[in-house]
Amino acid sequence: MLLPTVSAWIGLGANIGADPAAAVRDAMIAIGKLPHCRLRAQSSLYRSAPVGCDPQPDYINAVVQIDTALGPALLLETLLALEKSFGRERSYTNAPRTLDLDVLLFADRSINQAGLQIPHPRMHERAFVLAPLAEIAPALEIPGLGRVDALLAKLQDQAIERLGV
Repeated sequence: MLLPTVSAWIGLGANIGADPAAAVRDAMIAIGKLPHCRLRAQSSLYRSAPVGCDPQPDYINAVVQIDTALGPALLLETLLALEKSFGRERSYTNAPRTLDLDVLLFADRSINQAGLQIPHPRMHERAFVLAPLAEIAPALEIPGLGRVDALLAKLQDQAIERLGV
């Protein structure tokens, strides 16, 4: 369903494949070319250690802001199809990924449906989400949780390295 255009923030990550950084950069471009979506801002790339899983390679992460006329469920469905086109397989929870795309925020809405939670659960606990988001929208309010920059300040113990665009 098409809606009036709203801003949405998408988290990107990859840690396997020939070049995870290139995959994240290519996915940023692909997101900007999705129907009814326009890329507004993109963060630098960041390297971070995996969280809550068996040992695996470090992740490359980023965040983009888009304007979209897609509803939140259709946006998620479209992003999942894009993940699959990049070779994403969902073999088990927290498996390494050729590409991971998450709808972090959709305007100022809070959504809690099967398969779709916005704000994205635990995003406020993850420097690999908040650091790139703070780069492009530090004053952004995460509904019910607070400002991005204030939330990131609480996560100084999580190692993350800015790599550049």
